[in-house]
Amino acid sequence: MTSTRPRRTDALTLEVVELIGAVVARYHEEYEQAAGRHGLTGAQARVLGLLALDPLPMRQIAQRLKCEPSNITGIVDRLEARGLVERRPSPGDRRVKVAAPTDEGTRVAESLRESLDFAREPLAGLSREERVVFRDMLRRMLGVD
Repeated sequence: MTSTRPRRTDALTLEVVELIGAVVARYHEEYEQAAGRHGLTGAQARVLGLLALDPLPMRQIAQRLKCEPSNITGIVDRLEARGLVERRPSPGDRRVKVAAPTDEGTRVAESLRESLDFAREPLAGLSREERVVFRDMLRRMLGVD
């Protein structure tokens, strides 16, 4: 008969989990501040940043950000009203609309990305080889190839 009691996590694993949590919290805090400097909410900045990489239909934006499509519609509406995003027909299926950044939206997304010093500064202290190992460990943890 096997025990249903959870295994006790070792101190090193707990410390790593706490450090990951601290990194995530600091990243979100800096991201919210950067978004605010551009007059955006954090959610608007995340959508704009995602669209700057690849124009997407609302449903795919919602899937990638793990939220409801109706939330994305409102966010895109507000970004569109500010002239940062536009809706256009999908090149693959003209019945589908994709959200895409305008030139101004692309500029704002790049400015946001450049203003995030938190991740860049600590990583700058690592050698290229250390950054590659760190990246590979993160990918392995996330199951990303």
